[in-house]
Amino acid sequence: MYTVSMHWRLPAVLLAAITLAAGAAAQSTAPPVQASDPANPQAAVPRAVHSSAFAGYRRQAEPTPIAWREANDTVTRIGGWRAYAREAAEPSAPAASTPPHRNAP
Repeated sequence: MYTVSMHWRLPAVLLAAITLAAGAAAQSTAPPVQASDPANPQAAVPRAVHSSAFAGYRRQAEPTPIAWREANDTVTRIGGWRAYAREAAEPSAPAASTPPHRNAP
């Protein structure tokens, strides 16, 4: 008579048999170890070459210093701190790519 316990054992036995058969097939079809195989301790390894990240670095040129009086005159001509205060007080337009916020109904 077929019981519930037998019902669960049959698939488990079939699964184990299939797993063992697949493992045996995978082992038998494995290629032989070659000289270029990274798992082979006798494999030839190319020489490591180091190239510095700073090899092409070019130092930034220092700005040309100007007299303090000339710098102050330039700031006065632009409008000084008041020009920056006006800029900060102006309302900025929202970005065109930002969609407007909508509340969900």
